[in-house]
Amino acid sequence: MASASCRQNPLRISADFSDNSRLLSPKINFSSVNFPSNVEFSRLSFAHTSASTSTSKEYCGDVRCLPNADEKGPTPILDMIESPMHLKNLTSKELRQLADEIQSELLHTMSKTQKPFKASLSVVELTVAIHHVFNSPVDKILWDMEDQTYPHKLLTGRRDLVRNAKTLDGLTSYTCRSTFDPFGAGHGCSSISSGLGMAVARDIKGKKDRIVSVISNETTMAGQVYEAMSNAGYLDSNMVVILNDCHHSSQMKLEHVPKASINAVSSTLSKLQSSKIFRKFRELAKVLTKKIGGGMHEWAAKIDEYARGMMGPTGSTLFEELGLYYIGPVDGHSIEDLVCVLREVASLNSMGPVLVHVITNEHHKVEEDYHTSLLNNEPLNGNSRPQTYSDHFVEALITESRKDEDIVVVHAGMGMEPSFQLLKDNLTDKFFHVGMAEQHAVTFSAGLACGGLKPFCIIPSAFLQRAYDQVVHDVDRQKIPVRFAITSAGLVGSDGATHSGPFDITFMSCLPNMIVMSPSDETELARMVNTAVNINDRPVCFRYPRGAVALTNHKPYVGESIEIGRGRVLVEGKDIAFLGFGSMVQNCLRAHNLLSKLGIEVTVADARFCKPLDIKLIRMLCKNHRFLITVEEGSVGGFGAHVARFISLDGLLDAGIKWRPITLPDNYIEGALPQEQLALAGLTGNHIAATALNLLGRTREALLLMC
Repeated sequence: MASASCRQNPLRISADFSDNSRLLSPKINFSSVNFPSNVEFSRLSFAHTSASTSTSKEYCGDVRCLPNADEKGPTPILDMIESPMHLKNLTSKELRQLADEIQSELLHTMSKTQKPFKASLSVVELTVAIHHVFNSPVDKILWDMEDQTYPHKLLTGRRDLVRNAKTLDGLTSYTCRSTFDPFGAGHGCSSISSGLGMAVARDIKGKKDRIVSVISNETTMAGQVYEAMSNAGYLDSNMVVILNDCHHSSQMKLEHVPKASINAVSSTLSKLQSSKIFRKFRELAKVLTKKIGGGMHEWAAKIDEYARGMMGPTGSTLFEELGLYYIGPVDGHSIEDLVCVLREVASLNSMGPVLVHVITNEHHKVEEDYHTSLLNNEPLNGNSRPQTYSDHFVEALITESRKDEDIVVVHAGMGMEPSFQLLKDNLTDKFFHVGMAEQHAVTFSAGLACGGLKPFCIIPSAFLQRAYDQVVHDVDRQKIPVRFAITSAGLVGSDGATHSGPFDITFMSCLPNMIVMSPSDETELARMVNTAVNINDRPVCFRYPRGAVALTNHKPYVGESIEIGRGRVLVEGKDIAFLGFGSMVQNCLRAHNLLSKLGIEVTVADARFCKPLDIKLIRMLCKNHRFLITVEEGSVGGFGAHVARFISLDGLLDAGIKWRPITLPDNYIEGALPQEQLALAGLTGNHIAATALNLLGRTREALLLMC
């Protein structure tokens, strides 16, 4: 990665900066840009760097050449890092170089695996500083979000796993508990709660290790964070909470709210707040005011809170009210500032919980386009990406919203798929993105429905789990017509078990009033959108997978409803019946093609509904076939369990039908290519065909199919 600071400026770039901002001003005027004739830059990014003087901090531009997909610069320091202990003796300059090498490594890996490392790129310097100051694994370092942990993995001896982040035994297999990961990094909100538990356990056992919990401003949308902070303040156990504020707001109308800024004054105040002298003075003042009595202690505490609130950024007193000692804001891209503050914080002996507010910045537009193209699987040459189920869902919902002005959308979860940006642009004030506040999203949607609107609550399957209590009591029990669009259902490729959605069929179909659907292709998805719009007496949900659509010939959207509880037969045969639910219908058709070459006549039916079941269809399949196989990309206890219960109570099993379920296995499937995950789960067309051959007694042919 080539770079040049403003002071050295070998590329002779002159720029005007305003307001001492750490970011480039939106109105930068570049008077001249002269590159040496022997240097080639394929992609340029204007990013920020900092240069310190004896009295103040200056901010200037930095020119970086993003690495080519096939090229990666040398990483001499990173090559020597096998554990965090190797960072202890590095100088500030070497730590800065190490951070640059990690960024280069992540960008190169991202170009190869298309694994999104955007969140990790913002915490590179912070991760380096944490491992330089604290002694992992003796000190416990906990992360709130898996997407921020890749620099941590690079520094803890798992570099090869980062490079193989998309393979079956790659990085996501190591995001649960391990030597350097005392608690699994899930999809938000867990690090303070788990860290507090470890801190209390440490105190009870009389140990001296330190607990560091890293959270992001995305996770501060969730209530568990504040529950944990409040309890931490009450218990007063020593622990360090680091808030990574990446200057990003998930609320559409908060984009122009002033953010905490970094300047020479804030940097000095942060160092003062964390210094031993200031802490000792503060503790002495507490002791003296308590001895004086007469309300002096309470009066002094109010003065302290007011003064610190005046000096700190907006909202900093919230953490003080919760019982955490606030330090910040700290420049999250300055190794020197981070090390200075964290070293002082690490020396705290009896201060209770401390929150360090670290400001990091998202990358600039050129580099952002580079990241976004990889995140969306878009080639850098601008060619269109494959159409996804979300694209067709958005198209259908926009069409319906033009006919029905009562349609509104509530979106929750970590980030937002590119497809939903179009929906946001079309619905404007009727689109509500609430971030990682899934519980609020569900009850908010219920309130919208009670107000006469038709809410579509869009939540990824893995995140809907967090709001299940609200689904039960605030929606289903009251029969409120909320329409749940469950995205990223089933297996999700390289994102592994953390973001996979295997359980939603099971936990949604057990609710008494819930209608549960799943489309077999994008045309069926559009029909289910139309069907959901017209259901006004109970809640309904439909799930669809991540990834490209099943069909290649896109048909214009036609608003057609599906009769509730009515499936369909796609192919008729006489030997064996496949009853598929959702996207697995396509794999049933693939199995049909394989078996037809062996002279086996197969019926393929699309259930469409898990609840209510199409009992006429199931009776017909059982009557006309000796064997019935149900197929779903969901956990045990889902669609197959509902079918089994019906055919058992209806006496169909007594009549001689042989039934076999194919579901996801009863274990977590870690990150891999989608086809590898399906093969591991036994859900490919070959696996389904082999199951049928086994039922027919043709074991040898079944084995040949699996070779």
